[in-house]
Amino acid sequence: MLKNPIPQVTNKLQYRAIGIINGKFTPHDSEQLNRGFLIDNKGEKIETVVLGKALSLLKKHIDLNKSYYWVVYPKNKNTQNLHLQVAGIWDPYKLNDFPNNSSKTNFSKLLKELELEDNYFSVRGELVFVNTKKKEFVIKICSDSKLKNLKNKNFKLVIKGELSLQLLNCFVSLDINRDGNALKLISYEVIEKDLSENN
Repeated sequence: MLKNPIPQVTNKLQYRAIGIINGKFTPHDSEQLNRGFLIDNKGEKIETVVLGKALSLLKKHIDLNKSYYWVVYPKNKNTQNLHLQVAGIWDPYKLNDFPNNSSKTNFSKLLKELELEDNYFSVRGELVFVNTKKKEFVIKICSDSKLKNLKNKNFKLVIKGELSLQLLNCFVSLDINRDGNALKLISYEVIEKDLSENN
């Protein structure tokens, strides 16, 4: 069974921002492996932090000279400045219940079978701001509906692309592609009209 690095949505109004990037992780310091850069296949560097559960995988299984598919959470303040949090490593052989058979060694083919590709992100949240001049918009993501009162649990992502002002306060599901340090809209779907009416 091939494990999908980006799980299926379990709830219609499930907030999330998760993606997959192929690259090498380079820590800032060999003593402190949890902070560094993810360097993609084009040599672009993205500031990266490795979260707890992925850190033990990194220490046990990862050769820092090799490229891997990293499952990441994106954060940004603007479209020039992407920051990633590594949640896991997608390796169908080592880390999944998947027979290591040589006909399946092409990871990008495996990703296509899952309808994914390198630098793909799935973002679901509330559209809270549209800048028509700059052709960008802001999606608010809440980490868990039970934690609504914790301010720092919510964050916003700035995404390049055009969405109609009429979609403000709607809950949208977005397919996003990373281009350098920017997240760019590929396609979107409106899941729920105006959320402000429910609050």
